[in-house]
Amino acid sequence: MTDDPRRATGPAPGPAADDDQGALGTVAKLAAEKFAPRAAEYDRAAVFPTEDFDDLFACGFLGVTVPREYGGLGYGPCRRDTLPLWEMTTTLAKADLSLARCWEGHANSLVLIDALASPEQKRRWFTGVVEHGEKWVAWSGEPQAPKPGESRRFGTALTPVEGGWILSGSKAFATGATGAQWAILLVDPDGPGGARAAPEVRGRLLLLACDLSDPSVTVDASWWDPVGMRATVSHVVRFHDTFIPRDRQIGAPGGYFDGQWQTAFVPHYAASFLGGALAAYEYGLTYLKRQGKGGDPYVQQRVGSMAVNVDTARLWLRHVAGLWDEGRLDEARVAGDRAWQVVARLAEETVHHVIDACGARCLIRPSPVERVLRDLTLYKLHDNSDHVLATVGRAVLGEEYDPFFHRL
Repeated sequence: MTDDPRRATGPAPGPAADDDQGALGTVAKLAAEKFAPRAAEYDRAAVFPTEDFDDLFACGFLGVTVPREYGGLGYGPCRRDTLPLWEMTTTLAKADLSLARCWEGHANSLVLIDALASPEQKRRWFTGVVEHGEKWVAWSGEPQAPKPGESRRFGTALTPVEGGWILSGSKAFATGATGAQWAILLVDPDGPGGARAAPEVRGRLLLLACDLSDPSVTVDASWWDPVGMRATVSHVVRFHDTFIPRDRQIGAPGGYFDGQWQTAFVPHYAASFLGGALAAYEYGLTYLKRQGKGGDPYVQQRVGSMAVNVDTARLWLRHVAGLWDEGRLDEARVAGDRAWQVVARLAEETVHHVIDACGARCLIRPSPVERVLRDLTLYKLHDNSDHVLATVGRAVLGEEYDPFFHRL
């Protein structure tokens, strides 16, 4: 593995455990008192959770994966202090899975900047986050074939010019499109496709930072009308001959693949799955106790299964975080795929246990279970479950495998 600051410089000392618990406690209080009550309205309106991010910034959490020397908390796999990040994400996801997805995109983008950017880029962009509340996203999506009934095509084209590039075209699944100030664009300079899994793109893929306030960048909100994860506002974004200065290239061409950074983010998604499961589980327990159903042996079995599921998911995330923090990178990558697979299944199963135990009333608003069911159903499709599981199988069998991207 190359371009890995953990091997080049060694880990920065993590925050004290007491600091971790204090930060997690503050986030939990925000999530319970402010974020969860807002979630239903953000979902109905399909708008970015701006107030939630304002609160996170006011409490000093937007720099969660910014190194401490730049004013952040220094959490995450790049700094070998991974579990507190994932626990925060789980807490946010319990309040609102859409919020957690936007948060993940922001936090993971800052991990990439920490890992690959120049010192001047870090100083400039981390200051924007910590002092001004700037939000980041990372966009890859350039599906190359239209779905049935869809006439539009997606993809970007990059033209070299003096001092940088001209970018034209569009990206889909652009999470946080109406809420972020900066986007890391994964772009193939040879043509449309973004970070598609074709082997030839690996040595040339560029990471380019785009200022989303540029008037040549527009958002097409007509495409994003999904069953769940609505407040991620993952719209189509269009680039109308957008100039990207050369000093906004992050790392060397192919650095994203060389460092296998996507493998650090796959288990982070699983932390959100766990949060969704916990939201349903806690609602279900309250409901069942209030209805006096605790004596029903079938309810007892379902509740027992739920409890085992969420505990198992927590243990998996703790295990994978430990591998990252110990520098056992090859093990961590494969274990992350396993965790994604296991936690996704356990979360989905837990939600259905709640539904079966509580009945149809738990799917009637204002119950959060109907939203969790919709959000989790859509979010699990972020990666291809069959390919994730096949990757694990290839690793076990000693076959050649790629833990990096899983095709949809």
